Amino acid sequence: MGGQDQRNRDDRRAPQGRTERRGGRGTTPSRSAGPQARSRTVQPARRVAYDVIRAVSASDAYANLLLPGAIRDAGLSGPDAALATELAYGTLRQLGTYDAIIARAAGRDVASIDPPVLDALRLGVHQLLGTRVAPHAAVNETVNLVAGHAGRGASGFANAVLRTVAARTHEEWLDAVTEAARSDDERLGLRFAHPVWIIRALRRALAAEGREDELEALLASDNAAPEVTLVALPGLAEPREPRRPYAPTAFGSEGGDPGAVVTAAKGRVRVQDEGSQLVALALAGARPIAPGERWLDLCAGPGGKTALLAAEALRGGATLDANEVVPARAGLVRKAVAPVPLPVDVAEEDGRELAAERPGAYDRILLDAPCTGLGALRRRPEARWRKTAADVPELAALQEELLAAALGALKPGGVLAYVTCSPHLAETAAVVQTVLRDRDDVRELDAREVLRAVSRNEIDLPAPTSGSGHAQLWPHRHGTDAMFLSLLRKDG
Repeated sequence: MGGQDQRNRDDRRAPQGRTERRGGRGTTPSRSAGPQARSRTVQPARRVAYDVIRAVSASDAYANLLLPGAIRDAGLSGPDAALATELAYGTLRQLGTYDAIIARAAGRDVASIDPPVLDALRLGVHQLLGTRVAPHAAVNETVNLVAGHAGRGASGFANAVLRTVAARTHEEWLDAVTEAARSDDERLGLRFAHPVWIIRALRRALAAEGREDELEALLASDNAAPEVTLVALPGLAEPREPRRPYAPTAFGSEGGDPGAVVTAAKGRVRVQDEGSQLVALALAGARPIAPGERWLDLCAGPGGKTALLAAEALRGGATLDANEVVPARAGLVRKAVAPVPLPVDVAEEDGRELAAERPGAYDRILLDAPCTGLGALRRRPEARWRKTAADVPELAALQEELLAAALGALKPGGVLAYVTCSPHLAETAAVVQTVLRDRDDVRELDAREVLRAVSRNEIDLPAPTSGSGHAQLWPHRHGTDAMFLSLLRKDG
């Protein structure tokens, strides 16, 4: 008993000990990291996860873009690749909550901890509280990571913090850090690892459907790793089993690396969220396709919806243009549409300018507008910590300008799909209402009815309390990203 008491006292005291340097931000002078510390081994999956987390923290990298290459470069496959993915994504999703736990366990604000050490602690806390990794392995490997990057003094600090964390369960830590919350929303934010402004935005969006009581289910769904969904480009490939419930083009992965399936199908099968498929299919299915129609994907990068529209246009005898202002993303669009035997011209202009240059030119336009991405928090684990409420007004203004310009490029009788991967009302219904307020030649179709018509099965799409015809998909309800869809028809 006495020995255990002594260890507990040491654990509580060690984070407060001589691990800070005067005038510095954190834990240990870098000169402590000698050859012996650097030689400590770390299991490759953990090394990959840590390197990705560091790149996200230090360089604003995107985990979903960086991780696949890191896994490949490290030669990971099977369980090791799965472990690296879970460790990186799980840590990044829970960042805010883990920081609160680390601050309490260390007895100091996380801003005072050197960033490389803090990222290692985050990774270690996720292993202790969010996975089935054995506690001794989580602690030892994290300590080795810290020793290799910051030296022995910092590794002692990390060891003490992690042993303090390991002394409680996940639920006990959640209870501890939520005790000091100043509001119910802050408590929800800590429990479900969402910034408060996002919680409030999601609550308002659900309330607009009379479904505010689904908030906790939505927050929990944002923290669950999404299943891999693929698209079989219609007319060029056939969907396999298991089929997804709604999009006729969508099916699930049988496990393993979906890249092998994509390569074998020569790009006619691709990884794509079912919600993303549904909104593209809704534009194609909003009315029968007449041969000779001209279509436009105005903000096309990275090209998943463009490829699906190209396949639908090919089947119906239509043509398709695309535009993406960012050159690198325009390259991804060209790569995405390459498997479809339909010429697709990909411009690299500001969408507002391109639309203004082509008045009344298109029968159908997809405007997948730049947005906060709050609908894809499952796939982009760090996104929730990057955006703030202050970003929304600027994005909404851009969305309004793009929508107004796109309507100018629409032929009389044409249909436009306004889409965002966000349920935030300021980016969705409010944008449509603002733009339509100044026009008497555009009306909103019932997007819910169109989605029901293209869906394989009944789909739960309650009418918004505003009476609008738009549709909102949800991860907790539909298993898709939270895609917003409004279908607008120009009179004529």
